[in-house]
Amino acid sequence: MTLLDSQTSQSDRSLDANWWRQAVVYQIYPRSFADANGDGIGDLAGVISRIDYLRELGVDAVWLSPFYPSALADGGYDVDDYRNVDPRIGTLAEFDEMAAALHAAGIKVVVDIVPNHSSNLHAWFAEALAAPRGSLERARYIFRDGTGPDGALPPTDWESIFGGPAWTRVADGQWYLHLFAREQPDFNWDNREVRDDFLRTLAFWADRGVDGFRIDVAHALTKDLTEPLPSHAELQAAMPVDGSHRLFDRNEVHEIYAEWRALFNSYDPPRTAVAEAWVPAERRARYASPEGLGQAFNFDLLKAEWNAAEFRSIIEDNLREAEQSGASSTWVFSNHDVVRHASRYALPAGTAQQDWLFTGGTSPAPDTEQGLRRARAVTLLALALPGSAYLYQGEELGLPEVADLPADALQDPAFFRSAGKEKGRDGCRVPLPWTATGPSFGFGPGGAHLPQPVWFSEYAAEVQSVDPASTLSFYRSALAARRVLQSAEQLTWHAPGAADVVQFERPGGWLCVTNFGEVAAPLPAGRILLASGPVGDDLPPDTTVWLAAGEL
Repeated sequence: MTLLDSQTSQSDRSLDANWWRQAVVYQIYPRSFADANGDGIGDLAGVISRIDYLRELGVDAVWLSPFYPSALADGGYDVDDYRNVDPRIGTLAEFDEMAAALHAAGIKVVVDIVPNHSSNLHAWFAEALAAPRGSLERARYIFRDGTGPDGALPPTDWESIFGGPAWTRVADGQWYLHLFAREQPDFNWDNREVRDDFLRTLAFWADRGVDGFRIDVAHALTKDLTEPLPSHAELQAAMPVDGSHRLFDRNEVHEIYAEWRALFNSYDPPRTAVAEAWVPAERRARYASPEGLGQAFNFDLLKAEWNAAEFRSIIEDNLREAEQSGASSTWVFSNHDVVRHASRYALPAGTAQQDWLFTGGTSPAPDTEQGLRRARAVTLLALALPGSAYLYQGEELGLPEVADLPADALQDPAFFRSAGKEKGRDGCRVPLPWTATGPSFGFGPGGAHLPQPVWFSEYAAEVQSVDPASTLSFYRSALAARRVLQSAEQLTWHAPGAADVVQFERPGGWLCVTNFGEVAAPLPAGRILLASGPVGDDLPPDTTVWLAAGEL
């Protein structure tokens, strides 16, 4: 593999308002990143201890999944207090220390905001339970009387996203709505008090130096709960594209984000935001508009089959949408909610991933070499595209999914609320291996809150750091090369030499070529800058190469 000769140091973009448009953002799941105190749970001190690693990796920003006080009914996405740090993870003083150290390393800080619901331990929900029906305290959430004799049946037959009923009854007989776990009561975003309190939360973190926000379930805040309420079957019908769905992607949600944008723009430079909005593609632009959050996740490549035509179509569509909205696109293959892509690409097309997980990852048997080849190839493809690349912790190590976690180790509410029909997301949340030995492979001085497999030693960061052919070395080279080559947010498609090839040129005269086929494809003329795997006279299957045609 040939690497780009010139390297650049991490630059400080503190005054660049557009830093996010083509940033590489590294997602940290705090509980599983690094544990400084040995209690088995990752913490902010652990993040601080690994800032040199992040700087050497070459990322522009880190996005921290929730680190707020939480009973962990949903891995931290059940928030007890939006303006504090879980004491198991750290303190506000440590957050400030971490943010300052990341900024000193030239790395921006993005934090997760969970606005659709709080936890059932939030002070407001405790007040709601203590208050009578119709009170101001209950009006912050969505409470309804039940149906049937004495209101003993829920208001509707709706099911939560994690399985089971979406309504839970309280002591006085009323029911509250939770689109997720029962420990996650939904806020009532028609309530001005809720809107104002979240503006205070956003300002609280922006004032502490946070550069941007990732908005969880951004499409679900506003709801139409006028009677009569639809059935679950009616809700499950196709998502309309006119903003009229009762629970998701309603037009009025953008009134909320317009207020947030006004707040973000009051800072210099303006704070950024990216929406997690599971909406039809034609609706995504409103979340990404300059008047709204500014950017929205595109999960299309994450869901795509290994197919050149599908990849090209998705890229074309999303670049066109980004141009129309004034945003930049986002490219992502793994995160805390999905099977790691090194494992997805190791499975035959059409494999039901949850079924595969229930076999402990043995049937069908994964082709791990193919999975890693393809994972590296799509990473290099994504890093060549205009827009932002979002990386998930551990993918730079080529980590596969830990598919054989025993049932008694699982923590994901999706497993429990589905009565075991879904194994859940714990397999991508297993703490990282930093060293080849130790009680938790260097994650911390003690054990880990999820069991790590013995084969983690092969993937340890310390092992890969000294191997120029490792996936970690590949990521470091790719991110350094990207920084050198980064240019205007444009590309020009080239006619490929084979039907299974995707090929395009970026401003500055460099090409990205990916072979999705099963046989080698012609390699265009040019000097190899970087490749995802070995390259000879032709481009092997499952491989991406960057080429310079001139004196670049």
